[in-house]
Amino acid sequence: MGQGGEPRRAQAYDGELGAAVARAQEGDEDAFAVAYRLVQPGLLGYVCGLVGDDAEDVASEAWLEIARDLGRFRGDGAGFRGWTATIARHRALDHLRRRRVRPQAATLEQDVLELPGPYSTHDQALESMTTERALDLVRRLPRDQAEAVLLRVVVGLDGPAAARVLGKRPGAVRTAAYRGLKRLARQLDEEARGGAAER
Repeated sequence: MGQGGEPRRAQAYDGELGAAVARAQEGDEDAFAVAYRLVQPGLLGYVCGLVGDDAEDVASEAWLEIARDLGRFRGDGAGFRGWTATIARHRALDHLRRRRVRPQAATLEQDVLELPGPYSTHDQALESMTTERALDLVRRLPRDQAEAVLLRVVVGLDGPAAARVLGKRPGAVRTAAYRGLKRLARQLDEEARGGAAER
């Protein structure tokens, strides 16, 4: 994690993202494409953790709203990531409400949490798994924990930004993230012991 608890990979491109957003607000379509390229992978991972297989459709709805309201956005690259995550979360929650009204095959829904440190075993374990497997494990967490983990790890938001997206206090998000990562570590440890016992 970088300064202030923000993941290093997010810090690395926030300057480029902020500049691209500013140019996109002036009508530069290529700059909007750069902003999309920088934000979409994390945003799609976050939405996938919330709605499962319908993530691409929900993310597309979010990007339509982002493009429509881009002129109203005020802030830097990190702020833009938080703003887009908030929009995506609203679209995902709308989708889940519609799904409850019209039942379909259920996908587990859950919340996120915060990374404890730069070289933690939790971080290393999450990085070693495939994205699909990681999202499957995250979906098994209680909703507040899963969403905190997704915002912190996948989207790359710092604690205060993730708290704003969720409408919670930063301490509550940090606690949810910590508990979720601990639970993920226990699940991985149990699976590893089970796999070793089967050999």
